[in-house]
Amino acid sequence: MADVYKAHDKILDRLVAVKVLHSQYADDASFVGRFKNEAQAAAKMSHPNIVNVYDVGQQEAAHYIVMEYVAGDTLKDRLRREGKIPVREALEIAKGIAEALRHAHANGLVHCDIKPHNILMMADGRIKVADFGIARAVSAATATYSGDVVGSVHYFSPEQAKGSAITPKSDVYSLGVVLYEMLTGELPFKADTPVAIALQHLQKEPKSVREIDPSLPPFVEALVGEMMQKDPARRPDSEAVLRQIEQDLALLTGKTTGYDPYATRMMPRVEMDEYGVTGRGDDYEDAYEPVRAERSIFRSKPFLIALLAILFLGFFAGAFLSYGKFWSTEEVTVPDVTGQTLAVAKQNLEDKKLRVNIVEDYDSDVPVGQVISQDPEAGSVVKAERTVTITISKGGEEVTMPDLRGLDRSAAETRIEKMGLKLGQVKEEFSSDKAGTVTAQDPRAGRKISKGQMVDLVLSKGEKKQQTAVPNVEGSSEASAKAAIDRVGLKVGHVTEEISGEKAGTVIRQEPKGGTEVETGSTVDIFISTGSKRSNSSNAKDTEDASSSSESDAAPSKGASGGKTQ
Repeated sequence: MADVYKAHDKILDRLVAVKVLHSQYADDASFVGRFKNEAQAAAKMSHPNIVNVYDVGQQEAAHYIVMEYVAGDTLKDRLRREGKIPVREALEIAKGIAEALRHAHANGLVHCDIKPHNILMMADGRIKVADFGIARAVSAATATYSGDVVGSVHYFSPEQAKGSAITPKSDVYSLGVVLYEMLTGELPFKADTPVAIALQHLQKEPKSVREIDPSLPPFVEALVGEMMQKDPARRPDSEAVLRQIEQDLALLTGKTTGYDPYATRMMPRVEMDEYGVTGRGDDYEDAYEPVRAERSIFRSKPFLIALLAILFLGFFAGAFLSYGKFWSTEEVTVPDVTGQTLAVAKQNLEDKKLRVNIVEDYDSDVPVGQVISQDPEAGSVVKAERTVTITISKGGEEVTMPDLRGLDRSAAETRIEKMGLKLGQVKEEFSSDKAGTVTAQDPRAGRKISKGQMVDLVLSKGEKKQQTAVPNVEGSSEASAKAAIDRVGLKVGHVTEEISGEKAGTVIRQEPKGGTEVETGSTVDIFISTGSKRSNSSNAKDTEDASSSSESDAAPSKGASGGKTQ
């Protein structure tokens, strides 16, 4: 949108960045008006994580903006070099961006183009977000999938992609995409055209970050998932995101956030003389040796015990006062947060003036990042400021997927059950492997998966034999049908005669039907018509044949009798 110059401010003797609008924007009066308004709004902000806007002006036909000059690379430069960023550092960077967004949103300003290209990395590790206020003006003027927005479409929110109203939660979605890229080194959506990418933002769910990198903590996966919710109403705002990032950083480092004035901590031994001097060590002892006896009351055991008692009493009193269970007169009903995501559950409890303690556990039936259980239970009436412990799901306990290939189905199922997994879909395919053995599996062997996860198998049907199409012989004579079947490498099976209105000797039907694919060498049964009824001559012939047969059967009987008589 502009040519950028490194310049020197002669009045204040400092380096600045000057952006001069391209003529395609400078000639658009409505855009220039929006640009000035947004830049002037950005100039009113002052935050350590936001690039300052110093001035907006015009010289002849050139419209320009003077901004803070920041030495260093962009976050995109670093991602190109390193691929991805360690989880703790990625969260620190996301925290800086979230702090900038919270400040901007509180001042009624939406960035609209949060992406690694607009995140400047300073030498001391701090970050600054650039182009606040400018992005909104540009996006309003170039709200198409043209070349002007190709670089940003990967980070668009769904509402930006479909041209709906932009809210501060649009920036939260874009920050979620940036965090996704920092953690995995990949973009959640890729395609050949900007339109295709925009449609994926609207319709497709991205792979979870732990699916790409199983070493990432479940609570980080949950954070990214919440920020990238397609429905803005289900996304946390920048304030909630910032609190959640701080919580996640505390979980990573094993430290709690904030300072608790009532926490129990080690205190140095206190010694006092009659002059009000305190101290420890040899120098102190040597300097006041002559008056040791006079100050013995301050060194006596009763005094020290009393002093320690007062200190402990003070600490316990503070602890009691800080724990609303003991002092608050206000009573609240604990809401039901089971099944909710960590950020939503935490917000709902805090809205009820309750404190939150978070623990994690494995549970294959509850999605990662959602609340498994809570204590006290939902519906309990407690004092305000009471601590509610919520257990967050880490998903199923992780196991290494075994290699099931080569096992028969029964052995594979037994192995799956012993691993705490479940049998999913089972398909059969032709292969060179022994029939009934596993030829493929999903998930693949060696992958880290959660207990309770489904495992799909592909079983071998054995080698696929050569297939032959059965010829259609219906309506043919018996001899022609047999010849046609033999010709294609099939065999004639049963030949059955049936009374039919068709001409006698004609094939009236066949099994399998003509056109069916069967293995070469298979048999084909045919059914031959005998006509509507048998002819009289045939009946007479049948009778004659039967008589001859009877006489023939009787003759040996007579011969045998005669022989015996003789």
